[in-house]
Amino acid sequence: MSDSGAITTALDLVAPRLRRVRKERGVTLTELAERTGISKSTLSRLENGQRRPSLDLLLPLAQAYRVPLDDLVGAPEVGDPRIRLKPRKVNGRTVLPLTRQPEGVQAWKIVIPARQSTPQPRTHDGYEWLYVLSGRMRLVLGDRDLVLEAGEAAEFDTQLPHWFGSTGDGPAEVLSIFGRPGERMHVRARTQGQATR
Repeated sequence: MSDSGAITTALDLVAPRLRRVRKERGVTLTELAERTGISKSTLSRLENGQRRPSLDLLLPLAQAYRVPLDDLVGAPEVGDPRIRLKPRKVNGRTVLPLTRQPEGVQAWKIVIPARQSTPQPRTHDGYEWLYVLSGRMRLVLGDRDLVLEAGEAAEFDTQLPHWFGSTGDGPAEVLSIFGRPGERMHVRARTQGQATR
């Protein structure tokens, strides 16, 4: 295949990628148009493959979705020494593993769609730490029902019945760090009364 043929094929795959990412985020075309300044009709034509994607259209979309431009265009992973782990769907959520080792502490970035707002508490061995990157996340922990905003974190023993999901008013992006029994996050912070040295 010639270079121009490969480029055309890669560009043809952008449209379904754009549509998939928007649906995973639970964003409407109208909301996306407001966030990016790109007209709703242009966004629709991009997602249907009727408009050729250009850098001036893809950059605002990558920023709105908080993903690398390479993820939208499917750029080949050549010459980059970093390990790129692929997102996958797990129970309707987009999960991007951030660690590769099967043992020890595990980390994920999770995108929770707005529709996942019905609690289904469960228990298992381990300890979990959650940090809300964007949106609002609902956390049911035992008999407590909490809402965490972007920038807030929670940690808990997973033997306590727990569930986390969307508040129902939009998607949430969450960083999850999970440790097996005996592994726990260690946060060092000075209390308000401690004197500085």
